[in-house]
Amino acid sequence: MTDKSSVTYPRIGLLIDGEWIYDRPTLCEVENPSDEAIIGTVPKASPQDLQAALAAAERGFQTWRRTPTSQRAALLRRAAALVRERAAEIAPIFTLEQGKTVQESLGEIERSATFLDWDAEEAIRIYGRVVPTDPPVQQTVIREPIGPVAAFTPWNVPMSAPSRKISAALASGCSIILKPAEETPATTCLFAQCFLDAGLPPGVLNIVFGDPDEVSRTLVQSPVTRLVTLTGSIHVGKHLTRLAADTMTPVLMELGGHAPVLVDRDVNPAEVARLASQWKYRMAGQFCSAPSRYLVHEALYEDFVDALARETAAIKVGDGFDPESRMGPLANRRRLAAMEDFVADAVEKGARVITGGSRIGNCGWFFAPTVLADVPLDARIMSEEIFGPISPCMKVGSMDEALEIGNSLEMGLAAFVFSNESETADRLAHELQVGSVAVNTFTSPGADAPFGGYRQSGIGREGGPEMYHSYTVAKTIAERRVRV
Repeated sequence: MTDKSSVTYPRIGLLIDGEWIYDRPTLCEVENPSDEAIIGTVPKASPQDLQAALAAAERGFQTWRRTPTSQRAALLRRAAALVRERAAEIAPIFTLEQGKTVQESLGEIERSATFLDWDAEEAIRIYGRVVPTDPPVQQTVIREPIGPVAAFTPWNVPMSAPSRKISAALASGCSIILKPAEETPATTCLFAQCFLDAGLPPGVLNIVFGDPDEVSRTLVQSPVTRLVTLTGSIHVGKHLTRLAADTMTPVLMELGGHAPVLVDRDVNPAEVARLASQWKYRMAGQFCSAPSRYLVHEALYEDFVDALARETAAIKVGDGFDPESRMGPLANRRRLAAMEDFVADAVEKGARVITGGSRIGNCGWFFAPTVLADVPLDARIMSEEIFGPISPCMKVGSMDEALEIGNSLEMGLAAFVFSNESETADRLAHELQVGSVAVNTFTSPGADAPFGGYRQSGIGREGGPEMYHSYTVAKTIAERRVRV
C-alpha cells in the first residue's frame, strides 16, 4: 500500500520545443478530490508561448516526417518500456489528482503502454498500393503524415487518452501539441517525459495549458495545424469543429455517449448484474463507454434490479490509496452536483432509489454507487450523459422496444447486449446505431480495434488501422514510364 502522505506532487510546466517551462503565471490550482486539498498549480501559457509551441511543432514535423519508420517504431517501444518501469512512481500521482484507486491507475498506465506497443508495430504497415492502369502510365497511392496535430484530452483518462493521440501521431510521422485537462496535469506531464527520455527530438511533442478559449482558437485556427483531435464532450467537440471549419482543417472527435444495456429474458440476471457492477463503477462511472441505461425485459426485471442493487451496495467507496476501496471519489464538485441533480430529477418523475442516491460524508467528492428503478424516459438521466456512478433501470416488454429506446438518442458510442439466443443477439448487435457493441460481456475496444461513435458521438475512429485514416493523407502519383 502506498502512503499518501509520502507522495510528492511534481511541479507542472509547459513543454515547448523539448524544454519544460515553469516560470509562468498560475492558471488554476489542482485539487485532490478525496479530501479537497490543494496539491499543486497549473501554469498559464501566454500568447507568445502558444505561438512558440506552434513554431516548434512545425519544425518538429519537418524532422519527424523524414525519420525512418523503423526509428519511429523503436522510439515508441522505448517509451512504452519507460512507462512500465515508472508505473509504480506515476500511479500515486495519478490517484492523488484524479481520485481513482491505485489499482485502477496502474491499469490505465498499462493500457496506455499497450497503445504504444501496437502503434510501434502498425507503423510499418501503413501501406500504399499500385493502381492498375494502361501502360505507359503507372499510378501509385501512398500515405503521408498529415502534419502537426492539435490534441485536447480530458481529466477522466489523463494518460490513456493522450497515449492514443501521441502514439498515433508519432507512428504516422506527425508532430503534436497536446492541451491536457487542468484537473489532472501531472499524470500527462510524467507520461510526456517518457518520450523525451526515450529520445524524441525537440518540438515533436509539446504540452500547453491555458485559457480554454484562447488555446483552442490559437491552435485550431493556426495554418500550422493540420488535424484537430478531441476526446471530450459533445459541446466542446462541436465548438472545436466549428473553429476547424474556418480553415478546412479535418477533425477526429471521440465524444460523449449514453450506452444502453439490452437484457433479454433468457439470461441469468444475477450473472449480468455481477458483470455490470464490475464495469459500471470502475473509475466511479466516469468514462464514455460506461453502461448508462439498463433496458431489461419485464420477465426478469425485478430479479435483475435486486441483484444489481446487492452488487452495487457491496462496493466499498473510499480514498483511492485505501487498498480496500473499489471506487474512489468523483473528480470534482461539478460531478457531485450533477449526480445529485440526476437523482432528484428522476425521483421527482417517479423513479425509485434502490440503493445509494446521495453524497457520502462531507469531505471529498464521494457519491454512493446508485441503482434507480422504474426510471421514465422523460427523466434527464435517460437522455443526458451521466458520467458518474448511477445505474438507471427501465422495464421493457420486448427486445424490439429496448432497441427502439437504445437508438432514440443522438449519441451512439457504445452498447451492450445480453441474450442467449444467438439470432437475437446478432440482430441487436447489427441494428444498434453505435460504434462498438459488446455481446454477453462488458468491454471496450483497445489498441487493435477502432473506437468511436455514430452521429453526435464523434467523427473518425481511434485504435486499429482505421485510426491512420485521420493521421495520414492519401497521395496519388501518376508516372509515365518512358524516357522524355
